[in-house]
Amino acid sequence: GLVLGVYSSEKDDGAAQFTSAGDAFDRLVSGKLRALLSLCGPPLKKGKTRIFHGLHQDFPSVVVVGLGKKNAGINEQENWNEGKENIRTAVAVGCRQIQDLEIPCVEVDPCGDAQAAAEGAVLGLHEYNELKQKKKPVVTPQLHGSAESQAWQKGVIYAEGQNLARYLMEAPANYITPIKFAEHIEQKLRTFSNVKVHIRPESWITTQEMGAFLSVAKGSAEPPIFLEIHYLGGANTDDSPLVFVGKGVTFDSGGISLKPSSGMDAMRADMGGAATVCSAIVTAAALNLPLNIIGLAPLCENMPSGKANKPGDVVRAKNGKTIQVDNTDAEGRLLLADALCYAHNFKARAIVNAATLTGAMDVALGSAATGVFTNSSWLWTHLYEASILTGDRVWRMPLFEHYTKQVTDCPLADVSNIGKYSRAGGACTAAAFLKEFVTASHWAHLDIAGVMSNKDEVPYLRKGMAGRPTRTLVEFAARLSQDSRN
Repeated sequence: GLVLGVYSSEKDDGAAQFTSAGDAFDRLVSGKLRALLSLCGPPLKKGKTRIFHGLHQDFPSVVVVGLGKKNAGINEQENWNEGKENIRTAVAVGCRQIQDLEIPCVEVDPCGDAQAAAEGAVLGLHEYNELKQKKKPVVTPQLHGSAESQAWQKGVIYAEGQNLARYLMEAPANYITPIKFAEHIEQKLRTFSNVKVHIRPESWITTQEMGAFLSVAKGSAEPPIFLEIHYLGGANTDDSPLVFVGKGVTFDSGGISLKPSSGMDAMRADMGGAATVCSAIVTAAALNLPLNIIGLAPLCENMPSGKANKPGDVVRAKNGKTIQVDNTDAEGRLLLADALCYAHNFKARAIVNAATLTGAMDVALGSAATGVFTNSSWLWTHLYEASILTGDRVWRMPLFEHYTKQVTDCPLADVSNIGKYSRAGGACTAAAFLKEFVTASHWAHLDIAGVMSNKDEVPYLRKGMAGRPTRTLVEFAARLSQDSRN
């Protein structure tokens, strides 16, 4: 099969504006493609398709898909590159139509941006069907032509990174336990000589005095794991690393503060922070990015049992601070508190943590963007500029002292794991809690609860776990590596 792009007509005559690949194919078939398109009615709108069969012996089926305006660039109102998003969407739609025809291979028009086209193809075709007997036919997308093969391959690597996060998040919690998560990531990184993976057991976690993390893990029969990844891509292995920290709750029942049963199955993806940061490091290694990255993922389940945290219990974090656990369903911040303390051992250029932390973040922003809380405008600028390119947006949220007072005004301990005004500003009080365990001058907390899953909001992702914002983390790391070289 072949997917070709066509731009929206800027004139009333409705003549199709092909990409260069579309023009070349139309000449190959003596103008038949243009003629057929004009017979099919009004010009193709963005993301809409037409399928033609029998035009050329090499391509029994050709899907023509609308790309929107030809010169669409950065949309300041939308905070993304509209042209790139249009390409991702169009290519994904076209490739899925080829898949529906059960054609095993599709060549894709680069549409002027081969990286975006590759991302659209690889992201658009991905679907978790590991455990089904009846699977959709596998379709292999390839670049049509050879002019932009390097950019195409880069896009494939970016998209495969996000698909790895989607795979980990979508898999059932009995298939992705803490140890199985760690082993899966280790296996993905096994071929890279400049990567070391440490799978730390419970005994190591205990010696590190990570009392907050252990207090969550003790409610489950599954032992906790602390996954530590060292990617040494920098010119000097002693260069200050970028440290990624990801919340890795492989299933979150809420503990004693039990969640409602409806929709609880989605909490298999409560390790989305760990999935995205680990997948970003796998991608950075595949791209051979010239910087050092350390990944930290505290992995456990949050379950109710006779050993579980009880509301009102007080636990001690790695830095010595005591935490009153007023809600056992606010467990992610307990894991992250200890992991963030540990992250300070590495003299990091920046510490970035990601977590499906609060339902309040979903209420605030929905699935439009990841909420970012940061003490560094430099860090924010890099994340924001990266997100414009990827289309996987971020939005800055406040880290006011106003919220800090709501977690430090605590009757029994140094800090409470929920704000004293309960639901008010829940994402902000969660970030304020984490800030109590950070002394680094460049730190960002990404609350990814709102972007955890996709219904139909991102048209080039199928329904299911989204793996967002993996590509933004990769692009951010790439920008940081360019900074290093400059």
